[in-house]
Amino acid sequence: MQANLLIDLGDKAQVPIISFSATSPSLSSIRSPYFIRATQNDASQVNVITAIIQAFGWREVVPIYVDNDFGKGIIPFQTDALEKVNARVPYRSAIPSMATDDQIVAELYKLKRMQTRVFIVHVQSKTTRNDE
Repeated sequence: MQANLLIDLGDKAQVPIISFSATSPSLSSIRSPYFIRATQNDASQVNVITAIIQAFGWREVVPIYVDNDFGKGIIPFQTDALEKVNARVPYRSAIPSMATDDQIVAELYKLKRMQTRVFIVHVQSKTTRNDE
């Protein structure tokens, strides 16, 4: 992860690293006097999403995310929060960051065949097709 490298460099050089874009929840566990996050981490979304799931009474949810540090960073937090409100996560759909159209179609077909009808899509904007 690029942020980890910069944080390590900041520690070694004793230079503050101020980030306006490092949103991964995994960075919250890093204890460095030189790392300053100037934005909320992605985990702040977890409570809101979980509250919506709970308010609608949905009992099964499938997260769809990009299989990279960005996607993997929030999914464990989201899954834990969902389980605390008795929403089951029967499957996690990890889409490779360089997925082909065929891979995406195959995954969508797999999701279509499931009983679950509630999906949480957590991807970076550059993953979407309009940003090519």
